[in-house]
Amino acid sequence: MDKISFTIDGLKVTANAGDTILSVALEHRIYIPHLCYHPDLKPFGGCRLCMIEIEGRGLTISCKAPVEEGMVVITESPEINKMRRIAAELLIVNHYSECLQCAQNTNCKLQEIAAYIGIEEGRLQRLKRTARDLPLDHSNPFFIRDPNKCVLCGICVRTCDEINGVSAISFAFRGLDTRISTLMDKPIGESKCESCGECVVRCPVGALVPKNMRKPEREVKSICPYCGSGCGIYLGIRGDQIVSVRGDRDNAVNKGQLCVKGRFGYDFVNHPDRLTTPLIKRDGTFVEATWDEALDLVATKFKEAQDKYGPEALGGISSARVTNEEAYLFQKLLRSLGTNSIDHCARL
Repeated sequence: MDKISFTIDGLKVTANAGDTILSVALEHRIYIPHLCYHPDLKPFGGCRLCMIEIEGRGLTISCKAPVEEGMVVITESPEINKMRRIAAELLIVNHYSECLQCAQNTNCKLQEIAAYIGIEEGRLQRLKRTARDLPLDHSNPFFIRDPNKCVLCGICVRTCDEINGVSAISFAFRGLDTRISTLMDKPIGESKCESCGECVVRCPVGALVPKNMRKPEREVKSICPYCGSGCGIYLGIRGDQIVSVRGDRDNAVNKGQLCVKGRFGYDFVNHPDRLTTPLIKRDGTFVEATWDEALDLVATKFKEAQDKYGPEALGGISSARVTNEEAYLFQKLLRSLGTNSIDHCARL
């Protein structure tokens, strides 16, 4: 791929042809405020916060401006800062202000932008605040939608369209009434949303947050246990419990994306009804047993069925939560008993 050299704030940088100024700047750890940009999505250019100046051309938004050989980019100037400040103030003055009560506190892009630009309370007081009291949407079993915190960046809409191809949500209404909505403005739980949570993990503010959200104290790299795809995940651990799951962006299989089961289906790990020891039935009641007792019982029942009805009376269903090696041993065991009646819940 062709390499292009240009200058950002006096620093000479190299990029690939077709890259945008914003993506290259962020890759070289040169911060340019942005809200509607996400590296997984096509540029949108809605927030106007990533304004920069190209020498000889004037102001433009960096998320849509491709790099060119020899170009000189300026990210800080009185005119640039003025435009960014106005755009940020108009967002903040109409935004939910109780940050300490927000699940995205300290992880909010709008907070990050406000801290960088330096928002002044006196300037905000001169602006007319629009009162928004839209109802929260709790209809989805895994996450909450709060339209009062939405900044209309469109990341959720583009994620649902570009990444998942579902298009369950879109922009609706006009002017000050514009908001993100489902078809016919129904609750998200009644839409064609697949609950994958991809929009939730990309939301830059607190408009989309998981239910019962708890920040982990550490993360453990693992593989999703639900099917044979082998998606990479990071389990968020707090104490002895799993409190969150996020996709591993470096994993070649899923590149950070997860389905609804992989992202939200981890409650079974700490569920009080989860079996932790084998159970066998004695006198009509299940009682705890050792693994040796349980395996001996299974072997005995297998032998009885085999002797009475023949080997094809036996069958087995394997689980996607076992490794490939364990699945291989399982089918080898069943075939050694003389049956080909074997299935796997993943079938991949």
